[in-house]
Amino acid sequence: MLVLRGAGRAFCAGYDLEEDAGAGPMDSAAWYRELEGSADRMLELVDHPKPVIAQVHSYCLAGGTDLMLACDLCVCSHDAFFGYPDIRFGSGVVTMLLPWVVGARKAKELLFTGEDRIPAEEALRIGLVNRVVPAAELDDATMALAKEIAKNEPFVVRATKRAINRVWELSGMREGVAANVEIDVMIESANLPQRDEFRRITQEQGLKAAIAWRDARFRDRGA
Repeated sequence: MLVLRGAGRAFCAGYDLEEDAGAGPMDSAAWYRELEGSADRMLELVDHPKPVIAQVHSYCLAGGTDLMLACDLCVCSHDAFFGYPDIRFGSGVVTMLLPWVVGARKAKELLFTGEDRIPAEEALRIGLVNRVVPAAELDDATMALAKEIAKNEPFVVRATKRAINRVWELSGMREGVAANVEIDVMIESANLPQRDEFRRITQEQGLKAAIAWRDARFRDRGA
């Protein structure tokens, strides 16, 4: 049994945007190497013979959500938030595992809007996570689930994971991930105006200012 959790203030806020701004635009070959490597690392979790549980607290965004989805199960705290803000600054999704977990219709809504404040209870309702618990109980609840699984015959658990994953594979999951890498290369290497402006503000004013600029159009929707 493996448990994957964040060591800091959040599970994973996604791609390092300051590093992206500092590196500047990359060509399609460089983006392909970057994205293919990221997708391959996430698929290693899918392929791991043992069950992998994501233990999520606070933010789980963009590539962090992909990372969580590559795990077999997810236990999160009430303070967790999920989402894919990538589209809001001209970026794409790394693995496109989301439709395989929540279905195409809901995946389109989340990805098209770039919503990044999906609360834990809503994530539970749409099938993004398995269990939601108070933050103070997160460690114990995750270990309780791991121990519950560990009571069963290890060979059967591993074989069952492989059988479930095989359903995804026969439905074209791996081909879908590979196709998404190719499409995301086109998105990332296009260097759209939104992306260039986000990088400029990050370099000149800092990441906090860049995120405020990115989100200004969306935070005022209800005003």
